This record gives sequence, structure tokens and C-alpha cells, in this order.
Amino acid sequence: MATVVSTLFISLDGVAEIDPAWHFPYFDDAMGAGVGEDYEDVDVLVLGRVTYDSFAGAWPDREAAGGDDASFAQQLGDTRKLVATRGSQDLGWRNVERTDDVVAAVRALEDDPSVGKVLVAGSISVVRQLLDAGLLDELRLFVHPVAARTGERLFAEADTIQTFALRRADPYPAGVIKLVYAPAGLPGAATYDDAKEHLPEA
Repeated sequence: MATVVSTLFISLDGVAEIDPAWHFPYFDDAMGAGVGEDYEDVDVLVLGRVTYDSFAGAWPDREAAGGDDASFAQQLGDTRKLVATRGSQDLGWRNVERTDDVVAAVRALEDDPSVGKVLVAGSISVVRQLLDAGLLDELRLFVHPVAARTGERLFAEADTIQTFALRRADPYPAGVIKLVYAPAGLPGAATYDDAKEHLPEA
């Protein structure tokens, strides 16, 4: 069964719609290595249409330019890509296919024995759908030490909570922390009477 992983850059106040003004100043070698880890051994890259258009509008040209980022650009181009879109226009990149039901498509990938790792890059709405469907195995967040104050947040308002277990925390020198979460239940039922036993003594 495939592992479905999400990777997102996010601010302290939960904004996952990145602004280059607050994102790139923190992108150092440590973060680059962390991002590279997320893209290792990816069999299928899942993208929402907005994120895909951003990728397709930049990475093919970077690959052709042959600069420092050309090898990563080639890796993205060579990877099978699944785009959540209802449109029918040419997607304009190699190894790309479309789906109008991303939940069903990811469920099929998860059950495909030939697929080991599925990575959802960015694509806030896709991440929300997969979390709601119980299809996301890991949520990897690069938390920037910034209150963005504007932009789309990862979690929308809802009547129910979503709970996670922390699997790993990697702090980087520039102040970003990579947090790896897995969906999980609450640690247990508790009230204030349970919590007060753990208060510090005066």
C-alpha cells in the first residue's frame, strides 16, 4: 500500500499560501535538504490545478536553462504527475495526467502495489480533501517564524477538530521547523481534574 505524504510551507498563523517575501529569506541548505527528503523516491506527484500551473510555468524553463536547479527541475519533469482539474486544456508538461476526482484517484494509487510513495506538493484544497477522506498518512509542515496575517490558511473553519500525532521535529538554523505529523486520535479522554495533577507546585 502506498504512503501518501503532504509537504507544505506554512506561517506561524497557519497561512499555507506562501508569499515569496517571507518564504525565500528562510530557504537555506538545511531547508533544501528537508525538501529534498520529501521528494525522494516519489512515484506520483499529486497537484491541485493552481499549484500545477505554478510548477509548469517555472520548472520546465529552469530545466532547459541548466542552472543550479536544473537537476531538481528534471526530477520533477520525470516524475509522474496527477493534476486535480475539471478542465480539458493541454497541461503542457511531460508525464502528466488529469483527474476530476482526486480522492478516488489517490485511493486507487494507495491500493496500487506498484506505487510506494505519493507526494502532495502544496495544493491546499487537495490536502484538505485527502485529510477529510482519511487518505493522508503524513502532513509535513515547514513552519516559518512569521505571522503572515493574510493568505489562505491550511485548515478552514469547521464544526469538528482534526487531531494529529507528532512524529518528528527538525529545527533549522534560520528558524524554520519541519514538523511531521500523522493523523491520530486524542491521547485520551481528560478534564481539568486530570490536568491539574500536572500543574507545577508553588
